[in-house]
Amino acid sequence: MKENVIMKKYDIVICGGGIAGCAAAIAAARRGKKCALIEKTVFPGGLATSGLVLVYLPLCDGKGKQIIYGLSEELLHLSNRYGPVDVDPKWKEGKGRYQVHFSPASFVLALDEMLTGCGVDVWYDTLVIGTEVEEDRLRKIKIANKSGILEIAADIFIDSTGDADLAAYSGCECMNATNAMVTWVVEHREAEDSSRFTFGKDLSTLIMSSPITNSDTPPGIDGRLVTDFLLEGRRRYRERLKEDYRDGKESRMTRYPMLLPSMVPLRHTRCIKGKFVLNDNMSEQDFPDSIGLIPEWRGVGPAWSVPYRTLVPEKLRGLLAAGRCVSSINDACELTRVIPAAALTGEVAGIAAALSLDQNLLPDELPYESLKKVLVNQGFPLTFNDLK
Repeated sequence: MKENVIMKKYDIVICGGGIAGCAAAIAAARRGKKCALIEKTVFPGGLATSGLVLVYLPLCDGKGKQIIYGLSEELLHLSNRYGPVDVDPKWKEGKGRYQVHFSPASFVLALDEMLTGCGVDVWYDTLVIGTEVEEDRLRKIKIANKSGILEIAADIFIDSTGDADLAAYSGCECMNATNAMVTWVVEHREAEDSSRFTFGKDLSTLIMSSPITNSDTPPGIDGRLVTDFLLEGRRRYRERLKEDYRDGKESRMTRYPMLLPSMVPLRHTRCIKGKFVLNDNMSEQDFPDSIGLIPEWRGVGPAWSVPYRTLVPEKLRGLLAAGRCVSSINDACELTRVIPAAALTGEVAGIAAALSLDQNLLPDELPYESLKKVLVNQGFPLTFNDLK
């Protein structure tokens, strides 16, 4: 490809247009910053939309108490602006959770509308292929799209790639995790029981998980593995269909695939090693630099506090992490990787980046008290005492 270097300059550049990246871009743009959002696919939303992971997991503790506010809540309702489902109000009685499932396509339309409405300069079908670091500070990124190879500079970058690609390309120390084989498929199902994530009587979602355990599947930071992971997931789905189709044409007419994920459905890959690593056995633990609380989505259980230091790389400057890229490992990663937590860390990263620019600082220099003041004013519970 002919290298056609064109310099663009922004206040803040967010790499990765998943839920975390969208939240970061919206939060920073709402604070008046000139922002670009770089996304390798043609859809915003990441695994929530391209991966068909169409369940906006809970914002509450399962006992009727809300844990997460801000953009996490705003995006939950946005997901069905053009969709069919509403939140079940019984969650306030502890009957069910403050969560919702959504049509991925409706969420894409609504996210596009919100991003452009906030003035975010969105770059779809654009891949980050390199970075430029000067004296431990990230200064530029190199991207590739139909225009060629371009350079983009910014005062502050946010890594919301889901794989800490921006940090890794810049030489930042990262941590890896392993995976399980899980594939989400939207099917047509007629005259058959639907899944609990259904749209009317004919469309349903199949979550096809594998007996492969996390310890058996390596991290998805290898190009060959990513392709093999996708092919294996689709092969297993074909085998399942063949088994179901054994009765002939009638089965094929009443059940067949409608949508397959268009990005690799890896749950864990690579995250930054931050100034703090959130790890096992840290639930219900307050931190002096908490940016918010996240609920246990796998059942009624203890909430977790997220320190600001998990967003800040240990050494690389001028960069913040958001979503699956934040500094968390083992069981803590299971909590920080999901949609509500990604929206929380994305929003905070966007706010912190904007505040840093306002104070002529880098994110690692930002006084926590100035960030805390904004979060408190926006109604974020930061400690477990705030929930009482």
